[in-house]
Amino acid sequence: MGNYFQTVVDLDATHADARTLADSGLDWLVREGIVRAELTDCVLGAPSGHPPGPSWAKAVGQEDWEPSDGLRVETGRTVFNCGQGEPRFVVCPHCAGRADFYTDRLEEIEGVWEPFSEAISAWSDTGSAAVACPHCRRPGDLTAWTWSDDYFAFGYLGFEFWDWPDFSPGFLEGLSRALGGHRTVLMEGKL
Repeated sequence: MGNYFQTVVDLDATHADARTLADSGLDWLVREGIVRAELTDCVLGAPSGHPPGPSWAKAVGQEDWEPSDGLRVETGRTVFNCGQGEPRFVVCPHCAGRADFYTDRLEEIEGVWEPFSEAISAWSDTGSAAVACPHCRRPGDLTAWTWSDDYFAFGYLGFEFWDWPDFSPGFLEGLSRALGGHRTVLMEGKL
């Protein structure tokens, strides 16, 4: 069993503008009727969130099941992840070289994960971190690396929806526009 979540992460939000952007995004979601303005006990890991609104179906690609939980808006420096499982590889922003964490037989490749783990901790603490590529040896900003299955995203603003059907591309484009046209990434996970 378990609970599923989808998080739309604003990749361009800064620490300084995350709260203002969160308000803009939430205002749009409420105006569209996708979520309600009031806060209730409807999300995991937080005391309250915004329950689905009367027009929640405008956000999803399939309407055969209604969302059972709500929206949590996360502001502040956050390492967003997909919950269960682990990333299999990451791709360098400079040379597109792939750093595999596991063999084809799912055995951990010793020494590959550690620099990334340290960088994730550093970014979480400071908002800045780089990792040297094992192929081209050039350091790359941690936030510029591409993770398998979009496993990680690093940012200051995320809209975390619990137990909703898959979102439609039109909804994701609309939310991006409400955030000033910022680049966003959709992360899907399960706990």
